[in-house]
Amino acid sequence: MPQTRFVLKKALEFGHAVVVVVNKIDRPSARPDFVINSTFELFIELNASDEQCDFQAIYASGIKGKAGLSADNLAEDLGPLFESIIRCIPGPHIDKDGALQMLATNIEYDEHKGRIAIGRLHAGVLLKGMEVRVCTSEDSCRYARISELFVYEKFSKTPVERVEAGDICAVCGIEDIQIGETIADKAFGKPLPAIKVEEPTVKMAFSINTSPFVGREGKYVTSRNLRDRLYRELERNLAMRVEDGETADTFIVSGRGTLHITILIENMRREGYEFMVGPPKVINKKVADKLLEPYEVIF
Repeated sequence: MPQTRFVLKKALEFGHAVVVVVNKIDRPSARPDFVINSTFELFIELNASDEQCDFQAIYASGIKGKAGLSADNLAEDLGPLFESIIRCIPGPHIDKDGALQMLATNIEYDEHKGRIAIGRLHAGVLLKGMEVRVCTSEDSCRYARISELFVYEKFSKTPVERVEAGDICAVCGIEDIQIGETIADKAFGKPLPAIKVEEPTVKMAFSINTSPFVGREGKYVTSRNLRDRLYRELERNLAMRVEDGETADTFIVSGRGTLHITILIENMRREGYEFMVGPPKVINKKVADKLLEPYEVIF
């Protein structure tokens, strides 16, 4: 799938080790050898190193809660999967005694709490109510106060007063936090190497429904409803761009591929929005001062 290729490509570029899990091994039509060979070819296609191509394969049946190193010999639980993760995936490089450093690697949005920065503490200790520096670079810093702290337990966030180096946490209180910025010690903290959000590659035009059947499938049909919803999406979807179109009821939405925008379309449809969309078009970029020839993507 496109999203799987993209995430795997990024993981391989960063040099991460990968554990491949072949699920649903209990199905009568299961083809474990074919899946492993296809995965190996995908690794080669994505320029994986020799070490990354020598990945650990785990065979599992998620519905039965079983896993094993062989498709014909599954354990009674998922123990082999967790043991492989501990054995094959190196632990984080942390400095418990150093000055606070946390890189914001993801952003969530809450109607009451605002933006929530998610990441791992690389060094030091972070406390609720603590004053911190938020840095993009050595020369670009501002100050903020942590209003709430959460850690992840099972499938939910749990509020805490303190997190230490190595913990993955969610931080509230920094309204303008961006992916790639560092939450650092107020006095001695330094920024970590920033990560960059991929730029949009495809754009589509969103507009109000002007057909004779308007209002039959949705309850939000006006340009104001559409505009408010699209710009609200930017609070939680930082890789997306929205700009006003040529008319008052048209908006240009840019994303990282048609799948990225299609997910937004489906979510809005389920929320009761009724609108029209135009065909996806590739965003032209200048390369060495030469404009690439435009073309359209059809799906």
